[in-house]
Amino acid sequence: MQLRALRILIIAAIAAFCPLIANAQGAEASTPSYGTVKEEPPKGVREVMAKLRIDQEKKEYQEMLDRGEAALKLSDELEASLEKNQRLTDADRAKLASLEKIVKKIRGDLGGDEDEESADSGKQETPSSLVEGFKTLKSTTVKLVDELKKTTRFSISASAIYTSNAVLRMTRLLKFWR
Repeated sequence: MQLRALRILIIAAIAAFCPLIANAQGAEASTPSYGTVKEEPPKGVREVMAKLRIDQEKKEYQEMLDRGEAALKLSDELEASLEKNQRLTDADRAKLASLEKIVKKIRGDLGGDEDEESADSGKQETPSSLVEGFKTLKSTTVKLVDELKKTTRFSISASAIYTSNAVLRMTRLLKFWR
């Protein structure tokens, strides 16, 4: 008797909840997930978002210019250290690694990526001495900073990307100089 009453109770519970389950499924099926229309934010919110985006772009552009100045400062320090010591010290190698990292970040900000060895990269000759290599590094870094100053936050400079690749090739060459 108890078993029969339990079965009746379970069947009644299922019968009571079936309409709720079916209704929930029907509501979900009536609103397609692929065709939802997003409401556009109010005009004030759009204006604030645009101002924030512009401020962020200005900040990123200024950071790129600051990185260029830091790269120029490092190349000056490296050239002065070489004139003083007449050799490449471990501290100089660390500065070269920092310079390489900064220039990679600049190249990424400009929209460039890894330079492939091509016919254009053959124009950069291997320096005959360490002193000549550091002078080339400094002049190329100066050229990069000048090109960065000519750009705006709205433009992409192919020549600045090319020059950053030249600086990177020279830092890698000098970092492993023996």
